[in-house]
Amino acid sequence: MPGSILGTEVRRVEDRELLLGQGSFVDNLNSVGVAHAVFVRSPFAHARITGLDTTEAAAAEGVLAVYTADDLGRAPLSGFADVNKQAPRSALAVDKVRYVGDPVALVVAETRAQAVDAAELVDVDYDDLPAVIDIEEALAEGAPLQFEAIGSNIATQRAAKETSDVLDDAEHVTRVRMVNQRIAVAPIEGNAILVRPTDDGIEAWVSTQHPHMAKNLLAQAIGVEADHVRIVAPHVGGAFGGKAGTSSDHAAIALAARKLGAPVKWVETRSEAMLSMQGRGQVQYAELGLKRDGTITGLRMRVLGECGAYAGFGGALAVGPTYLMAQGPYVVPRLRFDGLGVMTNTAPNGAFRGAGRPEAAAAIDRVLDIAALELGIAPEEIRRRNLIPKDAFPFTTRTGVTYDNGDYELPLQEALRIADIDATRAEQRRRIEAGETRLLGIGIATYVEITGFGGSEFGSVQIHEDGSATVMSGTSAHGQGHATSFSMIVSNTLGIPLERITYRQSDTAMVRSGGGTGGSRSLQLGGNAVSKAADETREQAIAVAARMLEASTEDVVLDDDGFGVAGVPGTKISWVELAAYAHEHDGGLGVDTDFTQDGATFPFGAHVSIVEVDTDTGRVTPLRHVLVDDCGRIVNPLIVAGQQHGGAIQGISQALWEEMLYDEQGTPITSSFADYGIPTAADGIMLESSNTETPTPVNPIGAKGIGESATIGATPAVQNAVVDALKHLGVKHIDLPCTASRVWREIQNPRSDVWREPPEVFDRLTSGDDEPDIVEA
Repeated sequence: MPGSILGTEVRRVEDRELLLGQGSFVDNLNSVGVAHAVFVRSPFAHARITGLDTTEAAAAEGVLAVYTADDLGRAPLSGFADVNKQAPRSALAVDKVRYVGDPVALVVAETRAQAVDAAELVDVDYDDLPAVIDIEEALAEGAPLQFEAIGSNIATQRAAKETSDVLDDAEHVTRVRMVNQRIAVAPIEGNAILVRPTDDGIEAWVSTQHPHMAKNLLAQAIGVEADHVRIVAPHVGGAFGGKAGTSSDHAAIALAARKLGAPVKWVETRSEAMLSMQGRGQVQYAELGLKRDGTITGLRMRVLGECGAYAGFGGALAVGPTYLMAQGPYVVPRLRFDGLGVMTNTAPNGAFRGAGRPEAAAAIDRVLDIAALELGIAPEEIRRRNLIPKDAFPFTTRTGVTYDNGDYELPLQEALRIADIDATRAEQRRRIEAGETRLLGIGIATYVEITGFGGSEFGSVQIHEDGSATVMSGTSAHGQGHATSFSMIVSNTLGIPLERITYRQSDTAMVRSGGGTGGSRSLQLGGNAVSKAADETREQAIAVAARMLEASTEDVVLDDDGFGVAGVPGTKISWVELAAYAHEHDGGLGVDTDFTQDGATFPFGAHVSIVEVDTDTGRVTPLRHVLVDDCGRIVNPLIVAGQQHGGAIQGISQALWEEMLYDEQGTPITSSFADYGIPTAADGIMLESSNTETPTPVNPIGAKGIGESATIGATPAVQNAVVDALKHLGVKHIDLPCTASRVWREIQNPRSDVWREPPEVFDRLTSGDDEPDIVEA
């Protein structure tokens, strides 16, 4: 095709209906005849259920049913990731509640208002039990247990095979205990589901990232074959990892609809959403061995991941992605890693944008920055001395993953150039020497992350009789721009204008299979699946054109004007003519296919943050944020920039403002936007985003992920900047988030020692044969 649309800025085709208020979200679907469900939730973090009386609620006006665990079933349900089978979760709490918000009953009424009123009438007797909120305290002897059968609060573990000291050849060792705080996912739209029972199953409209996974999970929950369940994800108001598959709450609604024999809808309140979708949450003990010139000799990591109640899979990310990416973009000759997923009486923890990889990047980049301070080396220089060289790829890390390719120093150089680092440092020195109270801090972060994770994805291109096309993929967009990017790929291959291409997704009755959206997989898997379908459709179309033109397929050419014969001017067939012919003589034209990618891809980049810290108040104000991210080949720069901007703001926000807090009794105290520090537009700054472009050899397009990259680079860059502003005052480390009160306290009383010995349980871990956690160079 003459000239490629790929790599050019194309405005998103899916935005118009959203901007005009024509979107179709679960809560504004046709609700005629639909009943409304409301959960009765525990006010206690840990208690036995000693009595449950639903009589008065069931008799209330408009109430259709009130269900308990005895009604919906006590059997454990499968979820997105089952961390520990000895920590089962049912549709409703069985005998005991394990966090504030644990659902104990479900009220279904004709209207939501009636359901809310009736829920107040459900009488639950609780026998309050001691609760444990802090993950370090949850490991102490005698701590209250989530599940007595397990014998501890450890849900999962990864133990080092060897006990050798990976720091024994270091000339200098930097040690730091740091917190990567738990935060609320906080999408605009909370969880929502509308279930309509059918003769042999259900149809459900769900706000989810994974329609096909939701289909399988809900089929298991109601006890039918997956073929009897249809899932539709209409417009989804954000997810960020918080809407992976479906949860036990969704299963409860499906079970209730089946039992009632009527359609039932449930839409979360904001307070419910703040509890049901949380992520991050680690305590990290990092010890970095170096030579005196700053070259890394070894890394010792011990990490606690917060599972919350019911062995929430977020805690297991510590022993999965955080472990895999522990060494980041650096050459680490020796690595030893131990990790624990720990249960507490807090809401079940899950994924948030990056899911374990941001935690790994934050750990290695923070300890490296402290090492630079201790050794008197510039932050950018210590990184240069340890970055994996560009001629070392493919590069196998100490954890066994193979980085595809990269030039890790290039985005660092570019970010430093854009930030004008020398001039910024000069201004930093001037303010200090002048005795000013508003000081500048410059923070640097270099990162690599894992995306795609390999596997297969469905792609389809179907040409209609009028020459228009419908494109489908098994991914499920909720803001990522799949309709635009995938249509661009098809238009580029077939020459059909974008306005003649329709994108369909997220209906399991229409799209035969799919892995959904997560892990920045969509373009590299779904995009390549669509590209493969377009290539094969082009071959079909050329064969049809050859018959119509009475020519050899080798002589048929396709350009913007249609199909013709090379060297024979004036012989043209349009897509409309060819499509009509194919439908009449061949029964149609198009391809359904699957694309398989062997292995993951590894985007990388560098961020420079410039902040202002008021030493009188501790307030931190971001001034500039420079981000240079490499996501392989770029299909649409506008969409890539959008992902960078959104990701960076969320990363900056974790560094400065957001934190999910509980009191000593386990009551959440930041469960609304009135209490939780989510940024507004007024808190944001203009972001200076750009890219380097290193196409991956792992897939034909050459694409890597971009959806989570900026989040990963932003948080450590900002945290490093805050500490950099105050290092001359003796400040060595400030835990996330760097709130005004936390920064002010550290200014008043800087800690010379930022290390704390890890819990003794790490010393008692035993390794499994499938966990090669220490690899000698």
